[in-house]
Amino acid sequence: MAKTEAMDAECLLDRINSPADVKKLSIKQLEQLAGEIREAITETIARKGGHFASNLCVVEQTLALHYVFDFAHDRLLFDVGHQCYPHKMVTGRKHLLPKIKEKDGMAGFPEPAESDYDMFSVGHAGTSISTAVGMARADTLLGQTDRHCVALIGDASIVNGVSLEGLNCAGTLKRQFLVMLNDNGMAIAPPQGALAHSFDRFRADHRYTDFKKQAHKVLESIPGGSVFEEVYHRLGEMAKAAFSHDHMFDHFGLLCLGPIDGHDLKGLIDMLTEIKDLNRPVLLHCKSVKGKGFEAAEGDPFAFHAPKPDQFIVHDSKVEKKTAGKSFTNAFSDAMKDMMAEDDKVFALTAAMPDGTGLDKLMPLYPDRIRDCGLCESHGMDLAAGMAKAGIKPFYAIYSTFSQRALDQTFQEVALQHLPVRICMDRAGYVGGDGAPMHGFMDITMNRAFPDVAILAASDEPNLRAGLEFMRNYDTSASFIRYPRDKVAAQPLLAQVPPFELGKALLVRPAKGRDPDLTILAYGSQVYEAAKAMEDLDVQGYDIALYDARFAKPIDVDLLEELVAAGQLILTVEDHSRVGGFGSAVLEACNDFSVPTDNIYRMGMPEKWLGQDTRAGQLAEASLDAAGIARVVRQILDEPKSKPQIHIRPGAAARTRGGRTRS
Repeated sequence: MAKTEAMDAECLLDRINSPADVKKLSIKQLEQLAGEIREAITETIARKGGHFASNLCVVEQTLALHYVFDFAHDRLLFDVGHQCYPHKMVTGRKHLLPKIKEKDGMAGFPEPAESDYDMFSVGHAGTSISTAVGMARADTLLGQTDRHCVALIGDASIVNGVSLEGLNCAGTLKRQFLVMLNDNGMAIAPPQGALAHSFDRFRADHRYTDFKKQAHKVLESIPGGSVFEEVYHRLGEMAKAAFSHDHMFDHFGLLCLGPIDGHDLKGLIDMLTEIKDLNRPVLLHCKSVKGKGFEAAEGDPFAFHAPKPDQFIVHDSKVEKKTAGKSFTNAFSDAMKDMMAEDDKVFALTAAMPDGTGLDKLMPLYPDRIRDCGLCESHGMDLAAGMAKAGIKPFYAIYSTFSQRALDQTFQEVALQHLPVRICMDRAGYVGGDGAPMHGFMDITMNRAFPDVAILAASDEPNLRAGLEFMRNYDTSASFIRYPRDKVAAQPLLAQVPPFELGKALLVRPAKGRDPDLTILAYGSQVYEAAKAMEDLDVQGYDIALYDARFAKPIDVDLLEELVAAGQLILTVEDHSRVGGFGSAVLEACNDFSVPTDNIYRMGMPEKWLGQDTRAGQLAEASLDAAGIARVVRQILDEPKSKPQIHIRPGAAARTRGGRTRS
């Protein structure tokens, strides 16, 4: 089909089923398509929530890449993955957009299970350049040198340490390789650090602009200047690279071009066409506007990075809407506010997540005692270690899934030094729509190997406050507290909670009789799912006791000895992997103290990846909701032959209580 300059009256997006359809469009039609993609994303995110401003920002760059390259054969890797919505919409998945981040809908991150156009399922920053270099080297070794390789990186991921390591390696390639830097002047939050400010210098540098103006005047003055104008338009940005020779990444061995306008489709296509087959690594620096095309998002890209459902109305205004209930994140923010008012040695820091962790609300109150260290979790942990060494009380607010990126620093600079760094892990357990890349499933496993650390979980707001207060005064080594992406209970199980005592569980629902059928040790927010399960079990004639375990390290061995000595059946429940989690810690503690484990059963996350869904849906799929817990309790007591082996300890003999009949 020949390209035409005529604008289509019909919706072009309806005709786009693959990148091949994009290649058939004229520049004007591509501009129309860009607008339609923005409109579709805006309408959907307004209703469903999701990553917003970053996707509006990258529309033209995505279309230009698919116009010039053939990613059915070539390689396209995203960093960070939350800017991939336009890419998905032109690679056969626009029908999944209305159910973005829902079960059976579009994943919020690249997902190879959805399409071969996605290389990796990834939601963490800093990964694209290194993995792209790996694919480029492999393709070369396999004789597939016709495969182009592109890494599209944005939202300040370039300042991540792994990105810089990847650039260092990319500079040694002797083949085509493109890093496309989407520089929108923002990270997830406002960018931090000297490198981010260097980008501002490039944005403000007028030398090349003045050079282009002078060149334009010269071209106007000579015969045939219009011909040269076209050549100049296509090669002008290369001239810039030859003219300035001072891009910050030149020393990595890459040919650095730009910055160019990341929203100029013709300019992007011309530039990509010129550099597509350069037999050397190239970095193309594109300036863009986060939230492009939606006025409110352009004005406040921080607030519109990932709005919640129904947070704004379509077109131009943001609407504040109250949500039902209070989140653990907001409860953490309130607790930190009170603690910082009481103790001037308390310092809070986060790695590019002030909004997601609730610290943004406190920054105006304590500008000198809260630090966003940028998209560098490892650096943040070392920063906290240095502060603790010098006598400050650092609280590092971080998502559970991102705490994995600072594991070595937690080991070397914190735990090995016995430094009291306090790590507050939001988004622990299942996280809902963000799916597998963001589940917090291994924070207990990886941290409880460290000597002398304390690992806590908060079941509700009073326990979150009590846990943070315990951590403030715990100076032996590092301490950790985990809490979910969820609402706190409107009515806590206990009107008042006692202070946390190292390694001690808390009885929250005693059995009705002296000899309960089973005792549940629930960890974190699973206390409330267990309490709901008990309501049904009570009606059915079961008598259950419930403890809030509070600690995964150290374990309440005294309680275990007491329960086992009384012949109790024990069920541990956690929103964490069963491998190395709280239940494993209970079994290991019993083994260490010669406490029999025949009567101990475990529930936790099964060893499978759960995709995007609501958090409630994920808990139900894992049998970790109230119904699942009640079902397992009944199976332990009544149906030993049908126990689900992924949730209940294999090989343990179930016991019944005197043949009692259940209603």
